[in-house]
Amino acid sequence: MFARLALCSRLPSRTRQSNVCPLSSRAYSQTKFLLPRSHGKSFAHRSELKQAKRIVVKLGSAVVTRGDECGLSLGRLASIVEQVAVLQNQGREMMIVTSGAVAFGKQRLRHEILLSQSVRQALHSGQNQLKDMSVPVLEARACAAAGQSGLMALYEAMFTQYSICTAQILVTNLDFHDEQKRRNLNSTLHELLRMNIVPIINTNDAVVAPPVPSSDLQGVNVISIKDNDSLAARLAVEMKVDLLIALSDVEGLYDSPPSTDDAKLIDIFYPGDQQSITYGTKSRVGIGGMEAKVKAALWALQGGTSVVIANGTHPKVTGHVITDIVEGKKIGTFFSEVKPAGPTVEQQTEMARNAGRALASLLPEQRGEIICSLAELLTEKKDEILSANKTDMELATASGRYSQPQINRLSLSTAKLNSLAIGLRQLAVSSRDSVGRVLRRTRVANNLELEQITVPIGVLLVIFESRPDCLPQVSALAIASGNALLLKGGREASNTNKILHQLTQEALAIHGVADAIQLVSTREEVEDLCKLDKMIDLIIPRGSSQLVRDIQRAAKGIPVLGHSEGVCHVYLDSNASIEKAIDIVRDSKCDYPAACNAMETLLIHKDLLRTPIFDQIIDMLRIEHVKIHAGPRFASYLTFSPSEVKSLRTEYGDLECCVEVVDSMNDAVDHIHKYGSSHTDVIVTENEETAEQFLQLVDSACVFWNCSSRFADGYRFGLGAEVGISTARIHARGPVGLEGLLTTKWVLRGEGHTVVDFSEQGSMKYLHENIPVPQGSFS
Repeated sequence: MFARLALCSRLPSRTRQSNVCPLSSRAYSQTKFLLPRSHGKSFAHRSELKQAKRIVVKLGSAVVTRGDECGLSLGRLASIVEQVAVLQNQGREMMIVTSGAVAFGKQRLRHEILLSQSVRQALHSGQNQLKDMSVPVLEARACAAAGQSGLMALYEAMFTQYSICTAQILVTNLDFHDEQKRRNLNSTLHELLRMNIVPIINTNDAVVAPPVPSSDLQGVNVISIKDNDSLAARLAVEMKVDLLIALSDVEGLYDSPPSTDDAKLIDIFYPGDQQSITYGTKSRVGIGGMEAKVKAALWALQGGTSVVIANGTHPKVTGHVITDIVEGKKIGTFFSEVKPAGPTVEQQTEMARNAGRALASLLPEQRGEIICSLAELLTEKKDEILSANKTDMELATASGRYSQPQINRLSLSTAKLNSLAIGLRQLAVSSRDSVGRVLRRTRVANNLELEQITVPIGVLLVIFESRPDCLPQVSALAIASGNALLLKGGREASNTNKILHQLTQEALAIHGVADAIQLVSTREEVEDLCKLDKMIDLIIPRGSSQLVRDIQRAAKGIPVLGHSEGVCHVYLDSNASIEKAIDIVRDSKCDYPAACNAMETLLIHKDLLRTPIFDQIIDMLRIEHVKIHAGPRFASYLTFSPSEVKSLRTEYGDLECCVEVVDSMNDAVDHIHKYGSSHTDVIVTENEETAEQFLQLVDSACVFWNCSSRFADGYRFGLGAEVGISTARIHARGPVGLEGLLTTKWVLRGEGHTVVDFSEQGSMKYLHENIPVPQGSFS
């Protein structure tokens, strides 16, 4: 076998059509063999692309060649080869349709011509001084002939690094139109794929005639091979390929030339949308253009092959663009025959933004009416809401995919709905003092007055898991603050979220702004939503710490408001009251263990060990079925200790907590700063001086004295509702209510003032006088 492997790596690629090159043992162990799918219909959604077994990757000239069009982009090509090798070693059948022979040949021929000219000139002049030498225009077919072998040798060397064999196939239009040649080509490709060899296909540019305009691309049975776009499409249909990935030097298909200001990248393109596209010029190299790519893509789609057109030259994504597409990520333009019934997420965002501006222009009393109407609907329609919630609970429990804390968060009750309604009515009152409120007024100069006023942030994206009660809370806050809102809930609460959103839009319709709040119900991935940086102004995640961290990583161009973890501490000082300590610890841990403001670590002053207060606290936790994890110091005091904690930064979200010992209040503060998440931390003590020092020193969003950590909540703070608790240092911190969803703008009113008037030679002087602003003043 090793002899065969060595022979396979030495032979020129043209001779490999009958040789098998097995995978290395390491690659073989990582292989995930995919079952072939029945061909006939293309994939309807991006998420289905993971099922693609047979894939063609088409590399445009702009992807393969350097910017000077003379030679290959070796780094880019290497990353593409690596991705193809990864997919091949997963058990997929990969084929490459490549450009680059002309560019590679042009580089070689230019070098030979320059070398030849320099030798002749040196012989003629008898000196080594070279004059300016001009390189003649090189004929493309000659360049292709000179470059094809070098291009293939390069692919061969790169794929050998992954123990993958390649085979070269050069075709022309006649190879597809001659029935016998077409069958031979089909048979050859199938045999190569069967032997786990990657075919590398190109048009035989050394002999092919120049492309001429034709009226083909009209049906599945007719397509001329005029460029590598049409070659890839014809090959995809001929070989019953699942997915064709066409890489170029643009992000995908735009509705107008990408260089224009209003050009929008099309996420999903449907066969009936051709008339809405305005095409620009073709790529800097190659003989095709975007129009040729679209025609070829639609032809392949009609033949049952899914198509994605994407950018293969972007330095930040080239290294994973192919694998990301196969994973179903939102990259480039996906061609689909199945048009969804509802709007796309981009259309929803645009609708929300437009309606949000109308919402912000309403009178405060009108926004309050909408919120009160929603509060009434929550109680009036409680039977329908609870019925939908029961369905979600049953499905989530039966699936076995969700933990008990997640199931608990999913649950709604009559009491919860009543509490929500009360909070919304509170918010309706406070909303009358929100948008347009004057914060500051300054007389800059005579008849020149400046105001700082509150305005909505814009379009909010709130992503939440499990908790459907989050939807009406966040919606009410968006209404009160005049913000447009995009909601993305978890699939486990889809039925509950649907009816709650319907009720929200019913309330908004009172004043004709129903579209201001949109529920994303498409198969949009969270990571893809985080890329809408030109449409979304703020992301607020509500869910697990992992969800928040994932969103913070994915949202590179959009601010994220929230906290990644709720590692909350309760510190029992040496002067703590037994009764207060027991009640506060019980409530902080056991009232709702899944909440982000529940206690996760109990810090105990060392003087309390082996005292009645310590014994009663431990007994209470055991009675409440709280599992105790001993911190390192606490474990050292015990002969038989509970399980030692794995990490002092753990958010359990259940009836579990860590118990640790500290020497003093200052040690407790140090512990909180080192292991906490800046969420909520509590001291229990009867010593006022110690308490005030703790409140001042602890750098968390919420710091409490002698009260439960569970008070860290917008409703309990009197905010009416909250979008979440922020541990950020800027904009908003702690429970984020109405104020946290507003920003400001500056309004200057003058009478023809110019800056020149205030120069040394000008006639005016700055006054900068503060003008008192009566409470409740609006611009």
